[in-house]
Amino acid sequence: MEIWINPACSKCRSAISLLDAEGADYTVRRYLEDVPSADEIREVLTRLGLEPWDITRTQEAAAKELGLKDWPRDEASRDRWVTALAEHPKLIQRPIITADDGTAVVGRTDEAVRDALSR
Repeated sequence: MEIWINPACSKCRSAISLLDAEGADYTVRRYLEDVPSADEIREVLTRLGLEPWDITRTQEAAAKELGLKDWPRDEASRDRWVTALAEHPKLIQRPIITADDGTAVVGRTDEAVRDALSR
């Protein structure tokens, strides 16, 4: 199990605390420092069953600068979104937990973190 975190994020700290309390075996990836490649983002999206716009933090300054709210949300635009996430990792929703069964969850709630633990 791996968790992508930003240590400054309260949701990430809560997820880590819950993983620790449950005695989970996991690896921390500080994704702002160890930036995921476009291929890694595509893999996580597949594991999540989501599209790149589903995990994009559209209120971030970089999102506003890029005009993401006006970008099409369709298959033809998918790679453009993935590239934006790879080039601006702060736009990636957090924390993302990759479960041992090959799936992943966005662990913003205790329920989502427990869901990852149960897989």
